[in-house]
Amino acid sequence: MMTKFFKEKLGKCSFGSVYKGKLRSGLFVVVKILDTSKSSEQDFFSEIMAIGRIHHINVVRLVGFCVEGSKCALVYEKIYEISLEIARGISYLHEGCDMQILHFDIKLHNILLDENFIPKISDFGLSKLYPRDNSIVSLMDRRGTIGYTAPKLFYNNIGGVSYKDDIYSFGMLLMEMANRRKNLDLHAENLSSTFFPT
Repeated sequence: MMTKFFKEKLGKCSFGSVYKGKLRSGLFVVVKILDTSKSSEQDFFSEIMAIGRIHHINVVRLVGFCVEGSKCALVYEKIYEISLEIARGISYLHEGCDMQILHFDIKLHNILLDENFIPKISDFGLSKLYPRDNSIVSLMDRRGTIGYTAPKLFYNNIGGVSYKDDIYSFGMLLMEMANRRKNLDLHAENLSSTFFPT
């Protein structure tokens, strides 16, 4: 049921096939179906015991497992892994290049996923390059998308911006991913409350 009868195959691993799935809660997961001709029941339970004991920010979380007859499945979270990879991409833009690249438009529409669900930050039309030693930079025009852009950039246009404005946008993106809905309140009394949650 999670995979809708194994509708969307993401790839193969050494002991089986990997499918895209979705829990009733809305959480997207990866479901690994083990090929019992290549692995044993012992391998299956060894993986559960190993990954079940690990709780680390950079290690994928085992959500659950299923055994039905000879079929064995492991269910891993996916959205967390995607979030972490986006953060690594933003960190690279800010600290990994010769010049500091401020994106100014981090949002869900500008995150592309490849066939392995690895996220790629795209659309650098609003980005600016600055020396890495500049923590605050000057910017005289508005940039970004309402709802993702830091309020100071949209309303005050004060000119002093930094990498923290991309981090604000990333935070808004994370809230949307976690809530699985657009991060706005259509019933808010004013524009500020609509796009910028308390």
